Amino acid sequence: MRTREEILADGGMLFAFLSETEECSKQADFVLAMGGSDLQVADTAARAFFQRGAKWLLCTGGLGKDTAGVLPEAESVLYAKRCIRLGVPRECILIEDRSANSGENFRFGRMLLEERGIRPETGVIAAKPYMGKRAWATAAKQWPEVRWTVACQQVTFKEYLEERKDPETILNLMVGDLQRLRAYAGTFQEPVEVPEPVWAAFQRLAADGYNRFVLPG
Repeated sequence: MRTREEILADGGMLFAFLSETEECSKQADFVLAMGGSDLQVADTAARAFFQRGAKWLLCTGGLGKDTAGVLPEAESVLYAKRCIRLGVPRECILIEDRSANSGENFRFGRMLLEERGIRPETGVIAAKPYMGKRAWATAAKQWPEVRWTVACQQVTFKEYLEERKDPETILNLMVGDLQRLRAYAGTFQEPVEVPEPVWAAFQRLAADGYNRFVLPG
């Protein structure tokens, strides 16, 4: 049986790889907040909205694999309420409350904007740190007309675990996200090269039992 230190070392490797994205300071047409259980993403979205001079803030997310039966309202509704408290004008916020996965965040979000005649050219994805890379890959495939950048909370793996106080769920989610970079490459997401040491860490964690969200087969 592996030690806790070994497990967290592999978790840290996945976290560092999955959160490795390039941010940008240029103006953007809108911000898309990726729904989920981490309300800090709403803070990230509000900050990006002001820093990038965006016109719209699109909150996405109904109830997903880690929020169904947990959150009192749709992820996007909770995000929107928090963004309003943080000063984002209510009239600049759009809510997409049907999506249950990352692909739907972008597909349904795109439909919502198109219905309103909004056709952005540049967008910022606000996401959990370890969702940054996969969110970009999904957006690039599902909504290629937009030039995307990513905004995430700048935090270490240790700090993130201490803040969230649920390391088991976070490890399970990261393992599932890492697998999806390969499983969905070229279909739901743009291909992202996963270095072999990172893939080996994924395999060890899955074997340790952190496989709640691992796809079968």
